Amino acid sequence: MKLAVPAFLSLLIAPLSAIAADAPSRPPNIVLIFADDLGWKDVGYNCTDFYETPNLDRFAKQGMVFNRAYAAAGNCAPSRACMLSGQYTPRHHVYAVDSTDRGPKNLMRMVPVPNKSGLAPSQVTMAEALKAAGYATGIFGKWHLGGPDGAPPASQGFDAATDPGTKARGKNTDDPKGVFTLTKLAGEFMEKNRDKPFFCYVPHHGIHSPLEARAATLERFQKKAAGKQHSNPLYAACLYDFDDAVGQLLKKIADLGLEQNTLVVFTSDNGGTQQSSQEPLRGNKGCYYEGGIREPMIVRWPGVTKAGSTSDVPVINIDFYPTFLEAAGAKPPEGKLLDGTSLLPLLKGGDKLSRQAIFWHFPGYLDSPVIRGRDPVFRTRPVSAMTTGPWKLLLYHEEWQLDGGADKIATHNAVELYNLIEDPGERTNLAASNPAKRDELVAAMLAWMKQTDALLPTQKNPAYDPSAKPEGARRGKKAAKDASD
Repeated sequence: MKLAVPAFLSLLIAPLSAIAADAPSRPPNIVLIFADDLGWKDVGYNCTDFYETPNLDRFAKQGMVFNRAYAAAGNCAPSRACMLSGQYTPRHHVYAVDSTDRGPKNLMRMVPVPNKSGLAPSQVTMAEALKAAGYATGIFGKWHLGGPDGAPPASQGFDAATDPGTKARGKNTDDPKGVFTLTKLAGEFMEKNRDKPFFCYVPHHGIHSPLEARAATLERFQKKAAGKQHSNPLYAACLYDFDDAVGQLLKKIADLGLEQNTLVVFTSDNGGTQQSSQEPLRGNKGCYYEGGIREPMIVRWPGVTKAGSTSDVPVINIDFYPTFLEAAGAKPPEGKLLDGTSLLPLLKGGDKLSRQAIFWHFPGYLDSPVIRGRDPVFRTRPVSAMTTGPWKLLLYHEEWQLDGGADKIATHNAVELYNLIEDPGERTNLAASNPAKRDELVAAMLAWMKQTDALLPTQKNPAYDPSAKPEGARRGKKAAKDASD
């Protein structure tokens, strides 16, 4: 069966020449607040029935809320790699934390594509690009992109780089998760550089496991009546402390007199964990259903964004790189390919971008199932996904490669198609009932994979034996820990 390539594919990669801006007399400061494992449903302004996030709720009223904001990957390291490089996973090959063969080896039908532990030192990050544009750059918190393939923050554009959180975790009862320590360090950096433009990146460890909170905060939620959807006092307390830290950082910006010329972005690295339901969204961290990749996101830029505004246009964290450069009046580094699109048209009140689709690519296996997942063993198997307009398509590579591909598309289970406007919970697969849209998007997906040189699993796993006892499965507390990575 031949699948026609849609005409919009040529628009998927924004031309770098299109990134330009009229620079103000002094470029804006840029502050990026990055939560860890905070789900779309976990914030107050998205109607959680138990958690409390008063500072984020207030911030949402001051800025623009993005209702369809996405992480570029379903878990920590690849999402950060995409955001800092401005590129999809096929460009840098950071797909997962640790490896891409996580789970029972005898239940994997294919040999996964190997993983890179971090961004190659040759990658020009957004910090390097902003530093070249005259910005002071600092990171205070979780880097997560080192290892044998990566490099430390100081080698990838950051003038200041500090993360005391992992060393002091649990030892400071006044700040067990380190959220206030990171906030204090970020505030000192902003104060030191208040007379020049700065880029301050604050990637918190909260609310990633282990869940930790101040005793008084925990007691507050232990006394609170449980909600119908959310009810975990420790999760709520950890989140409340994180929200308090966000409020302190926003107050510091105001106290320094920098609020009017500071672009602040808040979002998370991936979906929430199984400890926090993301319903009506399907799934959670690690999968490529909406609960694993849709994020809370707020942008405030006084004089540009309208207070209390919202946008339903799909955006993704690889968009931050070109957005920040355009806001700074800077051009991309020579030869740098950016997959993201500047969000300035939306921040200024527009309702569309030139981009027609957003993509994801994960050519491996991630253990532990998710809520309302496809698989009883894995959060995800090898998959690519895309969204365009109301449509969402997932293409599972085991079935596609081994069960007939396009020729057997009507009979195998490789393709899932959803209308996210009518069915945000991805409950009704329309692949069989709407073959025209299915085939159009499959063709776009395959063309995108070719365009980005996306590596695919192609070799059958010689150890595949579903009748045998699961091999390499992680159980008990270890499995629970791994499900949070």
